[in-house]
Amino acid sequence: EAWARAAEEYRQLEREMLDRHLAPQLPYVKSLFLGWFEPLRDAVARDQDVQRRKRVKHVYAKYLLLLPAEKVAVIVMHKMMGLLMSSKDGCGSVRVVQAAHSIGEAVEREYKVQAFFQKTRRKTRSKTESENDPGLDKEQAKCRKLVKSLVRRRKLTEAQKLVQQEIELEEWGTEAQVKLGTRLIELLLDSAFVQSPADQTPDSSPDFRPAFKHVLRKPIVENGRLKKKHFVIECDPLVHEGFESTARHVEIPYLPMLVPPTKWKGYDKGGHLFLPSYVMRTHGVKDQKEAIKSVPRKQLRKVFEALDILGGTKWRVNRRVHDVVETIWSRGGGIAGLVDKGNIPLPEQPETEDPDEIQKWKWSVKKTKKANRELHAERCDTELKLSVARKMREEDGFYYPHNLDFRGRAYPMHPHLSHLGSDLCRGVLEYAEGRPLGKSGLRWLKIHLANKYGGGIEKLSHESKLTFVEDHLPDIFDSAANPVDGNCWWINAEDPFQCLAACMDLSNALESSSPHGAVSHLPIHQDGSCNGLQHYAALGRDYMGAAAVNLVPGEKPADIYSEIAARVLDVVREDSMKDPATDPSVPLAKVLVDEGG
Repeated sequence: EAWARAAEEYRQLEREMLDRHLAPQLPYVKSLFLGWFEPLRDAVARDQDVQRRKRVKHVYAKYLLLLPAEKVAVIVMHKMMGLLMSSKDGCGSVRVVQAAHSIGEAVEREYKVQAFFQKTRRKTRSKTESENDPGLDKEQAKCRKLVKSLVRRRKLTEAQKLVQQEIELEEWGTEAQVKLGTRLIELLLDSAFVQSPADQTPDSSPDFRPAFKHVLRKPIVENGRLKKKHFVIECDPLVHEGFESTARHVEIPYLPMLVPPTKWKGYDKGGHLFLPSYVMRTHGVKDQKEAIKSVPRKQLRKVFEALDILGGTKWRVNRRVHDVVETIWSRGGGIAGLVDKGNIPLPEQPETEDPDEIQKWKWSVKKTKKANRELHAERCDTELKLSVARKMREEDGFYYPHNLDFRGRAYPMHPHLSHLGSDLCRGVLEYAEGRPLGKSGLRWLKIHLANKYGGGIEKLSHESKLTFVEDHLPDIFDSAANPVDGNCWWINAEDPFQCLAACMDLSNALESSSPHGAVSHLPIHQDGSCNGLQHYAALGRDYMGAAAVNLVPGEKPADIYSEIAARVLDVVREDSMKDPATDPSVPLAKVLVDEGG
């Protein structure tokens, strides 16, 4: 219902402007949305009318007619801004194909949600609504006909499933999504403008220019790799300036679920209740999709069960940690792994005509601008994560439906805030259902805290980690009691917010009358050590290999990467001692020895 709420809000603001003959006082980005909403809505409505009258319709036409123009306009605006905010290059651009697919997919999802509600609520729609939504009418008639046929043949179970929306509407497919998205992007480019705030005389005409441009990016070499030419949608600098405050006003329509996900039963049966959900992310690769669909359901049973267990885990926002994050963010960030809200100052131009010095300055300016774009992208990403945390903060608990990538790794389907995200994400999330620690749990909580502090502590034995925690109990208590204005010991951790959450949890337990009986909501992280080599060692019954990847007990965690690096360094040292006259690799070996210590 997020898109519908946003559309109603813009309609209300329009009425307010007409009644008062004044523009409402709005945040910058929201004022942009309001300025684009009416022309884009009208452009979509005109295109819908044209497509209805045509005998030979465009491929995208039947999909364009499925939703009201105002809802389509809201989806396009917010989806485009969300994509531009998430751009990793910080330039405010997104590939055209990616944007078109995302917008088309968002329209399909909203249509299916609307169809679900209309069918389950059994609303009798008026003739006018039917005319505005012929595609939905046709689909509903098809469903009703099928239900009657199943009832006549006494296939009551199948009929009941269909009525309850267990059988979803047909997939649109990537091609249809992209074609619809492409047309909607064209309408957005023709409808969305910004006005330059530059100094203008009273008699001069306003300086309006497009908010978005369709640009061809030429081939460039970046990080040693050739990036082919491609088309992107690029936003105007005036739009780009408002990104950091945009997350609070961009609708995030699909948040974590407040009820457990449906159990997986097939390729597209499971996960969300009525949003399109697929057990594997194929990114439009047809062969992968067909391969996973062809696997017998019995063979995937264990996979489905594992995904159901992950999806059935109930989470909540750790409010104490979230409060600390918001406080630091409001003060400008820049500590505890949070990106700084300020940009790096550009270097001043040298007072010289030396071409070498001028060239160095130009390169320095270019490097600084690139760093500032990356900081900008990080700030946008942080705002999106915090926006979700703010929305979910007061909920007793929520769930993350999971699916697989092509390698078989399971990930939450929600894109922004999840327990597999950054330190910030993991720090502000905890289990909704707590458990008493017990003796073993208290021990593992201390080990977890030491691991999250890092700095080499994570490579020590468990007993050494426990000693480290005992030695720093005053710092841990201070971090928990006064995390922002105290000694801030936790800020120096490698994973500061997860370390802070552990400090708070351990402090609560140790200050209680019964530490072993204290209820903890904290996830204790454990990870495999080079899983591929673990499998090889187990299959080959290789004891030495197993010891190197922690498959057998040891005094302290083994680190196979460091062990291999040490062996390689020994070989390089031997090479550096050889005669350079007979071995041309000796100079390189000496350089590597000097670099590696």
